[in-house]
Amino acid sequence: MPENKIIKLAKGLGPGIITAALVFGPSKMTITSRLGAEYGYSTLWVVVVAIFFMLIFTDMGARIGLSSSVSLLTQIRNKWGKAAGVIIGFGVFLVATSFQAGNSIGVGIAVAEASETPTWIWILVFNLAGVSLLFFGSFYKTLEKLMIALVGLMLISFLTTLFLSKPSLSGIANGFIPSIPLGSAGLLIAFTASCFSIVGAFYQSYLIQESKKPGFEKQAKNRSAIGILILGIMSLVVIICAASILNPQGIKVNSASEMSKALEPLFGSYAAHLFLAGLFGASFSSLVGNATVGGSLLGDSLGFGNRLSSKAVRGFIALVMACGASISLIFGKLPLELIIFAQSVTIFLVPFIGFAMYAIANDPKIMGEKVNSSFAKISGAIGLILLTGLAVWNFNELFIK
Repeated sequence: MPENKIIKLAKGLGPGIITAALVFGPSKMTITSRLGAEYGYSTLWVVVVAIFFMLIFTDMGARIGLSSSVSLLTQIRNKWGKAAGVIIGFGVFLVATSFQAGNSIGVGIAVAEASETPTWIWILVFNLAGVSLLFFGSFYKTLEKLMIALVGLMLISFLTTLFLSKPSLSGIANGFIPSIPLGSAGLLIAFTASCFSIVGAFYQSYLIQESKKPGFEKQAKNRSAIGILILGIMSLVVIICAASILNPQGIKVNSASEMSKALEPLFGSYAAHLFLAGLFGASFSSLVGNATVGGSLLGDSLGFGNRLSSKAVRGFIALVMACGASISLIFGKLPLELIIFAQSVTIFLVPFIGFAMYAIANDPKIMGEKVNSSFAKISGAIGLILLTGLAVWNFNELFIK
């Protein structure tokens, strides 16, 4: 019996969906909830800007993956030497490990608050569940199916919450007109930096190579783009929900789980649990996806390759999960020092990765007919200026102010 067209399409979306699930974690939900709660609909425009540049660099990653069977880190090593590849590989591993604690806490809170049980139990359970996925014979196919299911859960949860919230259509329309509300600059920059995830775009080349098969090339770039557009839709929906529910009441949120509590008085425990289901989807997908990126790139930088079928690579993925779970269990929350460390590594790493990707994608000897078009060159250059500006601002906030 032939496969249903929707199922076939969902399977083909794999690389883009994995990138979307990786980027849309608990920290992204917290930032989007706060934007809507504090500034209403007025910051919706920033989602369009961040998604535009994410699309440009994700497309670059997809074309780099399609242009060669050699990994992007290997191409960087060949072009600039072994040190460049090792710096990126170790840097991404450190950032992934640092932020993994936040993913562990997010998934623990989502289930603990819905079931009124201790958070630590679920941190342990879902990290063990994540590690157990590594024992599946075909880890990539398992990862694809899991991410599609979790993104589907998020979409259903957030769209249902959107329907219940009955937002203002005129407010939404006005929100796409660029403006910077007083005091919003920090949150806008944090959102742009997290949504325009250069590490996610970089890893897209690996996902494309992992899923290559006959006839895949024509569809790969479009399906990567659909995954990123879904990321944009989820970001917009959470901002709109917070803007329509929390902003009129003056309720401020410091975490995504607080938004679920704010829903309960208005819509009952059903809506609150539904939003927690979305938080679980965001947290568990990022927990697995983030560890996969950190472990794969560390393996590649150390010469173990990057294939998810490699035992060494799976070992490094498990290491990221174990470190993140240990930090969250020991401290109970993400330590401030660790956040500062992760951000400081990211400040210097992200522009470096962006420039490396851009240079590879502009090289006709490497890319052939898949080299950057004039539009990609111009848009990519503007994106790099944006990344550098974010890095300078972040450096100033962390170390100078």
